[in-house]
Amino acid sequence: MTNCEACAYYSYDEDYECYICEMDLDEDEMLKFLSSTFDACPYYRSGDEYSVVRHQM
Repeated sequence: MTNCEACAYYSYDEDYECYICEMDLDEDEMLKFLSSTFDACPYYRSGDEYSVVRHQM
């Protein structure tokens, strides 16, 4: 299970004043995302910039 809040594509939109997913989801993916049944997002990318460095140590 992925956590959207830790994803690199999840950012704050100042126009809408809320957090949004910046990936272009198709209609079925958006329905799953909005209904909270999006278990394993295929676009998830860790927003942790230091994960690569920790992996190299």
